[in-house]
Amino acid sequence: MSEDKITEFEAPIYFKYSYTAGKTTTRFLQAIKKGEIVGQRCPECLGVYVPPRGSCPKDGVATEEEIELSDKGTVESFTINYLPIPGGAVDPPYVSANIILDGADLSFMHIIDGIDHSEVRVGMRVKAKWKPKNEWKASLENIAYFEPIDESDVDIDNLLKEKN
Repeated sequence: MSEDKITEFEAPIYFKYSYTAGKTTTRFLQAIKKGEIVGQRCPECLGVYVPPRGSCPKDGVATEEEIELSDKGTVESFTINYLPIPGGAVDPPYVSANIILDGADLSFMHIIDGIDHSEVRVGMRVKAKWKPKNEWKASLENIAYFEPIDESDVDIDNLLKEKN
């Protein structure tokens, strides 16, 4: 028997889980089902968060005022993924990005497509590419992906300073 030290091993794990949507998430998903994106505004700092969480991540106070947001935004950061997602709808390589929607103060993650993955950049302006309406359900997957639009890139450092 060899005395070689084992320093790592591969053990792929798959988790299947259910998420119970509360009041805030239910309203968000009902809006998505109608083709709308809503966030919630904090009454203290006036930040707008999407998807809404029911409370402000900065102040911890309840958020109830709903704000309809554009489906356009700016790429805050991104990753080029070379490994497949088991059961995923996208083949690698693909880009997952943190996108700050116009009018929002916090990014959320989605897929970027409609452009070669090597051309995606921080500050790039993007717009949601919605699936056909007959495929819509109460899911953020109604947005197939975000694609680049013909608008100038945004200086992300300035955008983030404005948000803080």
